[in-house]
Amino acid sequence: MLMVKQIHKRTAQEKERIILDIQSLGVIAGCRKWGISKTLYYYWVNKYQASGIEGLEDRRGKNMDAHIKRLEKENRILKELLAEKELESKLKDELLKKKFGLPGKKEK
Repeated sequence: MLMVKQIHKRTAQEKERIILDIQSLGVIAGCRKWGISKTLYYYWVNKYQASGIEGLEDRRGKNMDAHIKRLEKENRILKELLAEKELESKLKDELLKKKFGLPGKKEK
């Protein structure tokens, strides 16, 4: 006789409820009750802790690479803007010191 493993498609809300139930029962007993592996439980917990209930949504068929690349590009642009502002501020401080003869930092 051939055993066929059933695949359950669970919603994010169901996954959240399972996580909370397993936390109250204990990992081993909870995973047995719900018929999931400990690995899957910890995977869900990590996603839930990182992104909340949105992290538990089914992402199959959705491309997250584009979203990640957009965030990385935005991060790079913001770092460049910050570096420019810091350089601008430093140059203004140096000009003010020269113009008004303000003492600079004393070196040890």
